[in-house]
Amino acid sequence: MQVVPRGLRPLLARSPRACHPSTRIRCAVHTSTTATSTTNDPSSSSRPHNPTSPSTNPTNSTHFGFRSVPEESKEALVRGVFDSVASSYDLMNDAMSLGVHRLWKDSFVSLLRPGSSGPIRARETHGDRETRVDVVDINGEMLKEGYTRFKKTMYHNTPQVAFIEGNAQALPLDTFPDNTYDLYTIAFGIRNVTSIPDVLREAHRVLKPGGIFACLEFNKVTNPLLAQFYDQYSFSVIPLLGTILAGDRASYQYLVESIRRFPSQGDFARMIAEAGLAIGGDFEGDDGAWRDLWGGIACIHTGVKK
Repeated sequence: MQVVPRGLRPLLARSPRACHPSTRIRCAVHTSTTATSTTNDPSSSSRPHNPTSPSTNPTNSTHFGFRSVPEESKEALVRGVFDSVASSYDLMNDAMSLGVHRLWKDSFVSLLRPGSSGPIRARETHGDRETRVDVVDINGEMLKEGYTRFKKTMYHNTPQVAFIEGNAQALPLDTFPDNTYDLYTIAFGIRNVTSIPDVLREAHRVLKPGGIFACLEFNKVTNPLLAQFYDQYSFSVIPLLGTILAGDRASYQYLVESIRRFPSQGDFARMIAEAGLAIGGDFEGDDGAWRDLWGGIACIHTGVKK
């Protein structure tokens, strides 16, 4: 099934099949600043709740692509990008990556649940009536697109999946209590937030001790020849595809630039550790803090709450 058709929103879940019967799993995927969750709480619903916003210092600046903007402006700017691209987001992802983004998402989920072939969107070949999922996104248009897709699944009209409009930098305590979830995932979205450390601290807060944080994100290409080709493709082809397929060059120019502004694999791993999450060694691969996909075009980072 396809519960979360977008690759950019957080997801939280509790699944006795995937973990200990008393555990909760949180998986998260972000567009600008979003989160999703799954639980077994029967009070959850598939309707959006009101978002909350973190405080920002009006004297500080941050980046929006290659531009420097006031911190308090970035959320609205990113919201505008995803309002614009929501309806064509999956089409553009397929066109830009030739469908490879689906393989990356499959690899991500397979790493977290050995034997599973479903991507971030939680494609399953069987019905699961125990796991509960909260899909959280700060962008209402992205949530609408996801919910439209979700209505076509066997899980529609069940209390298992909730779509919540919220901010991953400041998740409401009443909806996302401390020490609640076993798994928190976020894919292709943390680079769009105003404060990456705030998102990581919130992930640490809602995870149970022993809970896993997992992030799939674009990163730095490690092979110089591939990096040169990737840069040429990114800055020449992707904005052009945005113009042709979505009628929006500027938004896709931003997406390309946001990838270049994201920290390197090692720097991001250290940010995860600074949030209180235990990581592997300062290297790529088995027992390392991250795993590169396609030479570092994308990368999977994991951490465990101590």
